[in-house]
Amino acid sequence: MHEFTLRVYYEDTDLAGIVYYANYLKFIERGRSEWVRERGVDQAQLRADKGIVFAVRRVEADYLKPAHFDDVLTVSTSLAKLGGARIELDQSVLRGGDVLFTARVTLVCLGPHGATRIPEEVSVSLA
Repeated sequence: MHEFTLRVYYEDTDLAGIVYYANYLKFIERGRSEWVRERGVDQAQLRADKGIVFAVRRVEADYLKPAHFDDVLTVSTSLAKLGGARIELDQSVLRGGDVLFTARVTLVCLGPHGATRIPEEVSVSLA
């Protein structure tokens, strides 16, 4: 499991003073990017060398409790399933021990002509 810490800024909140729902998607995107980076996969280099990128295909999200301005949050990311062209991740946003948000995110590997298999060296790094 990978953990990424962030702070809620005023710009992340809505009129009610809680984190605007779409910003959780930004938070988990940052967590996914750091998860991939920690595993030694350079996404910019992968795109430059092979024309391959990862794109979100599906998100199943549950908003459980609100986060507020100045909260320190932890984004947790773990691999649920690694397929030939897909990656499924379980992600959550926590404040201390409280789970505020959970998501199952499906990524697809895309090449110049659409979905493509994840290169072997990348699969090994992500597993």
